[in-house]
Amino acid sequence: MGESKVDGGYAHIGRPLVRVEDARHLAGGGAFVADIQAPGCLEVAFCRSPVAHGRLKGVTLPPELPAGTFWTAADIAGLALPIYCALLRPEFNGAPYPLLADGKVRFAGEPVVLALGATRTEAEERAEQVQLDIEPLAAVVDAWDEVDHPGVPLHDHLSSNLVMRIGRALGDAQAIIDDPAGRGLRQVTRRLSMGRVLASPLECRGCLAYPDPAGGVVVHVSSQRPHLIRTFLAEQIPGLTEADIRVVVPDVGGGFGSKSNLYPEEVLVTALAWKLRRPVRWIEDRYEHFVASNHSRQHEQRITAYFDDTGRIHALDALVVVDAGAYSAKTSTGAIEANMATNVMLGPYDIRNYRFEAVSIHTNKSPLGPYRGVGRPGGCFAMERIIEEVARELGADPLDVRRANLISPAQMPYVSATGLAYDSGNYREVVDAAGRFVAENWPAARQADDGGRVGVGYAMLVEQAAHGAEEWRRRGSPLIYGHESARATLNMDGTLVIEVGTLSHGQGHFTSLAQIAAEITTLPVSAIRIRQGDTSAAPYGLGSVASRSIVMAGGAVAMACRDIVGKARAIHAVLHETDDAQIEVRDGACISPQGTMSFGDLARVAYVGVSKLPRSISPGFSFQADYRPGVETGTFSYTLHAARVSVDPDTGFVRILDYLVVEDCGTVVNPLILDGQIRGGVAQGIGQALYEEMIYDSNGQPQTVTFGDYAVPSAVEVPPISILHFSTPSPHSEFGMKGMGEGGAVAPPAAIANAVRDALAELGVDVCRTPITPDYLLRQLHEAGQGGAR
Repeated sequence: MGESKVDGGYAHIGRPLVRVEDARHLAGGGAFVADIQAPGCLEVAFCRSPVAHGRLKGVTLPPELPAGTFWTAADIAGLALPIYCALLRPEFNGAPYPLLADGKVRFAGEPVVLALGATRTEAEERAEQVQLDIEPLAAVVDAWDEVDHPGVPLHDHLSSNLVMRIGRALGDAQAIIDDPAGRGLRQVTRRLSMGRVLASPLECRGCLAYPDPAGGVVVHVSSQRPHLIRTFLAEQIPGLTEADIRVVVPDVGGGFGSKSNLYPEEVLVTALAWKLRRPVRWIEDRYEHFVASNHSRQHEQRITAYFDDTGRIHALDALVVVDAGAYSAKTSTGAIEANMATNVMLGPYDIRNYRFEAVSIHTNKSPLGPYRGVGRPGGCFAMERIIEEVARELGADPLDVRRANLISPAQMPYVSATGLAYDSGNYREVVDAAGRFVAENWPAARQADDGGRVGVGYAMLVEQAAHGAEEWRRRGSPLIYGHESARATLNMDGTLVIEVGTLSHGQGHFTSLAQIAAEITTLPVSAIRIRQGDTSAAPYGLGSVASRSIVMAGGAVAMACRDIVGKARAIHAVLHETDDAQIEVRDGACISPQGTMSFGDLARVAYVGVSKLPRSISPGFSFQADYRPGVETGTFSYTLHAARVSVDPDTGFVRILDYLVVEDCGTVVNPLILDGQIRGGVAQGIGQALYEEMIYDSNGQPQTVTFGDYAVPSAVEVPPISILHFSTPSPHSEFGMKGMGEGGAVAPPAAIANAVRDALAELGVDVCRTPITPDYLLRQLHEAGQGGAR
């Protein structure tokens, strides 16, 4: 009776509790890597390559500075190894990522020389005195062109700049593509592109390492995966084992995937602290984030849909080419975006005939890595833009065309053409709800008060989350994120401490995981503490990526708490000479006809009163649980986004008037946190749709290196967001929970693009790229002879 319910619902799960972790931050009590005091710390700055591609012929160091001030690739040889990222697929072409450039530089911003100083200012001044002799080489900057016109390989051991190329024709796709007219089908094709973007967290990356007086080294790092960072560091630094390394992740000011990979700077800082036997720290500045942290997206796509007069899509043909940058980041690889986009592109639609090709190309840019959504925005953009064009070709309602293609509830569980095993859902329900909401709440006028042209656009997505071992194995990942761990310890004062291997960096785990624990134990949330981030305390976990935390960590927390309740019942039964059937667990206590004992009193017996217990009940009150889902294909949330925009045809400026999200992520643990996740994701999606893009010139030089060049949305650009919730619990998870951390960021580029297309279609304007800038729209308006048209 541990999982108490009130009025048919859960007592703690589903309550919109304010996040317990916020008060400390609002009071200025946060502690980030840059805040940690380390007496005698050496600060790090890097001399980075000013060119995108070239032969590194020499390095000239200031002669007056002491030995050990500067470190080059030759100096660290043997101290630490280059990063190598693998994928267990024969098509994958990997290349080592040097910690410091050796022989060649391959992107502007690549670290070449590490400089040490007593302060960051001193280290930067020293780095600026380094002179690099680089012979420039032609840069590869256009991945699409590289597919058809291969250039000189950037990596000498590779025969081309191809990271990976995979493709398949599923079902009757090839036959339909070869003769659509013979089957009475129409077709529509679009060439689409998505700009290259940054994660732009509030806190940039950072790492502090120092010798541990007990032996080994302590590493403080801003990361999403502390245990994996420990494992990776031990692999990279020959003098250290995992037993020698303690990784501690303090507060993290956002990550969005950009802090889930291993970077050269983290390896270098740790290796130098170990060698020099003193603290060493590097804090990324914003310029370094622009040029050297992992980027994301940059898709080029060609999409064709083959459909009949009812709008039913009989086949889809997709080519996705992604600019992967100079190296494959560990562990995501440079193939992550293209592979994911083509795998998930079909979304909520019952399309069995699908031909796709996913191509990833090495270029002279910062390496590609995960960013909120990981390939899904590209897949969603392609699918939702093309389905909108199908509706336009037929003169049909875009929602009706979606209805004609949706997977029905009767088909659940459903295996997509690409092998994704959808667990549950009623997609028609969210489409109908969105249609009603728009009809009842949004003005039908096609002209805004300021004279702008108004359009409405939609986009749907299905978000795979919390996928387990079988799914990661199928993808060829050498690391299988198949489980998650939690340790629950009941104290003698009735408080419960839960240590988890996931890493909250803004998602609200300290609250939502406590709610799950409260649901099982019936303790108040205020009596429960969630701890994370210290590899010497928390059980080994795979971290927070791929929207896995609430399902995987939540599952582990639930299991550990059931063990706590089970032991409490067993001790109560012994002390009160009763059987388990007579015991009720309520309000953090065991209650039977023979008496009541609080969990704290029961814990006191287990710790300091073991003489009262038989030997069959072990002392102590701590349990570790390792959660591995019984079905490992993941959970599948789904969402429909709708946007209403106004476009000024004189300026090309797009203003978002209204925004709607209709979502189903199964059982909601905390609605307040969920809505915050959705709104934050939508804001990031708006940035990708209208403003954000890393731009490089033909020589591979980044042109957007400050927030003056690279625009991100503020509160002014984010409209009020209406959210409607549905709940179709997953049959494969605790309480029916589904991951939902990335969905908010996936659909906005497609929904907003469709809305702009709707607004300007009569003026001959198409929308085939993000960001949708005023210049992009004005060029089309002028080409169509519509410039200045009202």
